[in-house]
Amino acid sequence: MPRDPRAMVFIGIKNSVIALDEKTGAEVWRVELKSMSFVYVIWDGQSVYATNAGEIWRIDPERGSVIWRNELKGLGRGFASLASSRAPGAQPGLDLVAEMARQAAAAAAAASG
Repeated sequence: MPRDPRAMVFIGIKNSVIALDEKTGAEVWRVELKSMSFVYVIWDGQSVYATNAGEIWRIDPERGSVIWRNELKGLGRGFASLASSRAPGAQPGLDLVAEMARQAAAAAAAASG
């Protein structure tokens, strides 16, 4: 079942990417990658990206399914770093959440006097 990725923690360890519920620490999903080497992970507000043994994966943060994988042929199997061109504030749904908070605050202020 899909979960809100804003309420999860993403971990890269051994040959896996694991999503944990931020409140309980319970495992939500796990994706096994190619190698037992170091796994580097980022979440850019829309997708989870992982690199391991010279390859990169895009992972659906809600379901843990692999969207695509690129073997980065000809570049070796060393460490790779990741970055995204998405602006940190460009996360889906954040404008709606902020508007709901503004409306709730306005309603609370009106109710109190």
